[in-house]
Amino acid sequence: MSSASASRQLAPIRACTISRDVQNFDLLIEDMELELGESWGDLSFPNALKFLDQPDARGMEFIAIALDDEDESNMAMVEAVIQRANTLDIAVLLIAEELGPITLHRLLRLGASDFVPYPLPEGALHDAIQRLRAPVTEMSNISAQSRMMPSASQKMGAVYAVQPLSGGSGATTFAVNLAWEIANSGKDAPSVCLLDLDLQTGSIATYLDLARTEKVYELLSNTAVMDRDFFMNTLQTFNEKLKVLTAAADMLPLDLITPDDIERVITMARANFDVVIIDMPGTVVQWTETVLNDADCYYATMELDMRSAQNALRLIRALKAEDLPLSKLRYVLNRSPKFTDLSGKARAKRMAESLDIDFEVSLPDGTAQVTHANDHGLPLAEIAPKNPLLKEIRKLAQTIAEATHDHSRAAA
Repeated sequence: MSSASASRQLAPIRACTISRDVQNFDLLIEDMELELGESWGDLSFPNALKFLDQPDARGMEFIAIALDDEDESNMAMVEAVIQRANTLDIAVLLIAEELGPITLHRLLRLGASDFVPYPLPEGALHDAIQRLRAPVTEMSNISAQSRMMPSASQKMGAVYAVQPLSGGSGATTFAVNLAWEIANSGKDAPSVCLLDLDLQTGSIATYLDLARTEKVYELLSNTAVMDRDFFMNTLQTFNEKLKVLTAAADMLPLDLITPDDIERVITMARANFDVVIIDMPGTVVQWTETVLNDADCYYATMELDMRSAQNALRLIRALKAEDLPLSKLRYVLNRSPKFTDLSGKARAKRMAESLDIDFEVSLPDGTAQVTHANDHGLPLAEIAPKNPLLKEIRKLAQTIAEATHDHSRAAA
């Protein structure tokens, strides 16, 4: 490794690292030398803008900006470097160690082409450089043919999304236990993938005692180059039967992912699993429409109270205004009245009539056993196999599993 000026004497400079102190990123130094030999240099942030204004900078392929959490106070200069590189059509690769996701998201939106977490995984820098070098049309063809789009003859799994219409309406509990029951519905149970798309308060990792990893953020912010191995390696396995994409380790901006990102993730999941269960955020976001259009059924969980009724009415109005498929909605009444609660049953009937909906799924109160199971990171079946809530979820899971088998036989 040498300075930028010294490198120019030895070979045309093709790339530059830019950092507060490159010695803090020794793995980056090794990988840059492996990839570029002597055809690269290193710059500090104050010198980077000056160098980018020189004629020698015009021929560079890319710059690699190495950042850690101590650089978050110096984002103005980092942003200026990215913007200047963009004007020169120089690709920007971010090497990030413990950088906050909001900051990283802002830099990507500002014009950074790609990012790689630090410490660098083996081969990660090489792969990132190859992505930067590949022409856009070539990358598009790869994405469409070998990465993303399944062939016409390939099976496509069913998609079931779950969205709460009020806080505490049991959407995540419903999604987790529905996915687990489908995966355990018999000897020929469908393969199931559970996606936690609640970017800020997703709890599936907690409910199944799974780790929150940086791989999730890396996947969601790089869906354009996602292949099957990338996707499957990001998933975690619960009790050898259920594949799970947890929420990321940190709260992420709701606009981190676009409708195209969501479309790619769902397409990949459908191509590799018989059933895909999606736990949605309580907030309606720009890609809610994408999930609704892809879903076979879209479960909306609510309770027998005014806030749920008002939120259901708002959702119905919003979907009608956008001419979205209301027919896919399935209303789930959680903590529904007991059989002997005639007053409660009358209230539920009046609510359904006033909203012009049907409660297609009624879930009884699971009592404190639900909280106990969630706190211990286990499905209800592992804690309270006779729980009344579990029995109703199991009935629905069996119906979905049978429909999946019927669809598979018909396709065959």
